[in-house]
Amino acid sequence: MIKHFLSIESQTGEELTNLLTLSTKIKADRDNPSERPLCGQTWALIFSKPSTRTRVSFEVGIRELGGSVIFLSQNDIQLGRGEPIIDTARVLGRMVHGTVIRTFAQLDVEKFAEYGLIPTINALTDEEHPCQILADLLTILEKRGSLNDLIVCFVGDGNNNVARSWIWAAERLGFELRIAAPGNYRPDASLLARLTNRKIIVTDDPIAGADRADVLYTDVWVSMGFENESTERLRELESFQINEQLVARAASGALVLHCLPAYRGKEITEETLEKHAKTIFDQAENRLHAQKAILSHVRK
Repeated sequence: MIKHFLSIESQTGEELTNLLTLSTKIKADRDNPSERPLCGQTWALIFSKPSTRTRVSFEVGIRELGGSVIFLSQNDIQLGRGEPIIDTARVLGRMVHGTVIRTFAQLDVEKFAEYGLIPTINALTDEEHPCQILADLLTILEKRGSLNDLIVCFVGDGNNNVARSWIWAAERLGFELRIAAPGNYRPDASLLARLTNRKIIVTDDPIAGADRADVLYTDVWVSMGFENESTERLRELESFQINEQLVARAASGALVLHCLPAYRGKEITEETLEKHAKTIFDQAENRLHAQKAILSHVRK
């Protein structure tokens, strides 16, 4: 059976826990790896959106696991000229051993997995950012020692891909998640109606959301594809900034996380980011280790 990593929603709690365990082992063994599970394999990275952390971490990760990698922007292949994703999948599925896709539509990743018949990893869509959340959970596990009794507060646009992946992580693992967002940026009611974890809470009060939280988390306010809404978004989200006043309401020693890139003075202040830079850049590094675990898990 071909394995994929398409979303947090599609994972079970046990699968996420196993990936975190594997991520920890892979990180500890980086300088003396015992296995190179992608040896002899070639993987394709198909990116319709620009990237720093995602591209570098996947390219390095594939190579460290013994594989070769081909980077393909949308303009490098016929997708950029209108070839259907299912035809691109059929071609690449006969030539490479796996694919990592960073694009707009979640359906494109799912269609590629269906028609390509090779392991497929979602490196970001407008719907979810599952690799990021696995790295985030790894960071929290390292810093706290456990995910037990965890309270995470996500502050800002609660209806973006990162927030949705956090919602599914909380649903699968059972921890408390508070989404602090203004009314226009709340998660879709249809999504919330599907949840069984009653500790997933949505509030329009960032102070209440941050109260005694173990983790404060934010993301950019203007995601790729929403640049034309920039002025409106900055105005409507300006009171949902992570700053020292908000950190003071969280639990003692609370972690501050940001999936980067960060726009200082908008979703997070310069002062707060720099005070928590060690944790935030540990979080960025953990993209490499978490994604190596995903690659190892889904490989043929």
